[in-house]
Amino acid sequence: MTDGPSKRRTRGGGRAGAKGRRGTAVIEQMPWNPPVNIDRPVEPLGPEGIEAIHDGAMRILEEIGIEFLNPEALEILRKAGCTINGENVRMGRDFVMEWIGKAPSEFTLTPRNLDRKITVGGNNLLFGNVSSPPNYWDMAIGKKVPGTREMCRDLLKLTQYFNCIHFAGGYPVEPVDVHASVRHLDVLYDKLTLTDKVMHAYSLGKERVEDVMEMVRIAGGLTHEEFDATPHMYTNINSTSPLKHDFPMMDGWMRLARRGQGLVVTPFTLAGAMAPVTMSGAVAQSLAEALCAVVLAQIIRPGCPVAIGTFTSNVDMKSGAPAFGTPEYMRATQMTGQMARFYDLPLRSSGVCAANVPDGQAMWETSNSLWAAVQSGTNMVYHAAGWLEGGLIASPEKFIMDCEVLQQIQRYMQPEICATGPDEIALDAIKSVGNQGHFFGIQHTQDRYTDAFYQPFLSDWRNYEGWEVAGGIWTQERAHHMFKEIITSFEAPEMDIAIRDELADFVARRKAEGGAPTDF
Repeated sequence: MTDGPSKRRTRGGGRAGAKGRRGTAVIEQMPWNPPVNIDRPVEPLGPEGIEAIHDGAMRILEEIGIEFLNPEALEILRKAGCTINGENVRMGRDFVMEWIGKAPSEFTLTPRNLDRKITVGGNNLLFGNVSSPPNYWDMAIGKKVPGTREMCRDLLKLTQYFNCIHFAGGYPVEPVDVHASVRHLDVLYDKLTLTDKVMHAYSLGKERVEDVMEMVRIAGGLTHEEFDATPHMYTNINSTSPLKHDFPMMDGWMRLARRGQGLVVTPFTLAGAMAPVTMSGAVAQSLAEALCAVVLAQIIRPGCPVAIGTFTSNVDMKSGAPAFGTPEYMRATQMTGQMARFYDLPLRSSGVCAANVPDGQAMWETSNSLWAAVQSGTNMVYHAAGWLEGGLIASPEKFIMDCEVLQQIQRYMQPEICATGPDEIALDAIKSVGNQGHFFGIQHTQDRYTDAFYQPFLSDWRNYEGWEVAGGIWTQERAHHMFKEIITSFEAPEMDIAIRDELADFVARRKAEGGAPTDF
């Protein structure tokens, strides 16, 4: 048996992607440097609009109520003074504002590699990988297929490799070849050994949540007291819209709250289906569903770290299918950003699309979603790379194509682009060139040309003839070749062998005990 978990161990920082793998890299990528949003947010709501949506959310909580399908949560809310009628919970606005006022406006999440610590809140902008699709698509297969552990591992390698991915969300694809009772054990072992970024736990029953917390603790070489002292991981729950919180998600929510870990609540309100067809009504409902969960967390542990999420979009009114990256989605995200600032809470949104393959539609819808996140002041962007078919497909080509966009956003936020000092105004350079020359050869350009502008790793800027001579390779094909090269050359981040052995022992023991109960 290895030395006890209370003993602090050394841990490596990880090589794959840590410094862009320059020299032997598949690509020349930007270094790890989570961006800070330097722009003013886009705010479509005036003061009257903010007050109207706030009043709508409060009246939902006061007059209609939210169903909590969890007896323990009901009892906690009853003792705190809420009005309980069966499973329906109503709470007054003063009560709500008092409790959400105890939540921090920003918090840190510290993974096993301390260099990958991230701060959620403020003007920080963090990108996460695609999470939870049951299906997979890549160009070699050429069709939609159920996810496997190997596919999941490959997407985790991309998650680690790309410096513009700052946290590891849920399973990047569900490995349906692993039984659900032990799936969380295998995937978390893979996540913790293939990546060293912030981890996520699905709130799907006591066993899964407790197992993930213990595995994160072991991987960090932490005592139980050290784990509980500061957030090292997080969960994201969805309400069951309209106006419900289910049993397992509330159970996981409360377990992480007691141990001071990160909490994100994201109602999935599709306007015209699970919420009013009007976007302000859908946003008000979404806020009500989120804020009551924030209240519960603060009652359990005042000051525990919480963020609210938005997944407010619309449906295709002809078919009922979800639509993403629409003008309505963008405005709902911007409005929710205003409301998050009103409540002084960090915000989560997503990089999403309804496209089925990594084509033009996929990129314009995802780009709309990502820029809406930027405009709204989002702090955590879920599904920022790899999402297709409304979350039903994960694709490595799409993952890489999205990372090109994420790097461009990261570059866009670097303040030196907007610097206005004498060197940037460059009057001497302009004077030296005058009316007749050009700027290519002058010293001012020579001193800056290597890093003056964003350099893409995937875009092809050759003219048509040059592109054609080089093989006429379309973007998704280039992404596919890049995916194969990254996987082939991937190096897992370092991990102390004693910690790896302890993780493996834990997984083996929990599998022998049956893992998490299922009804099949």
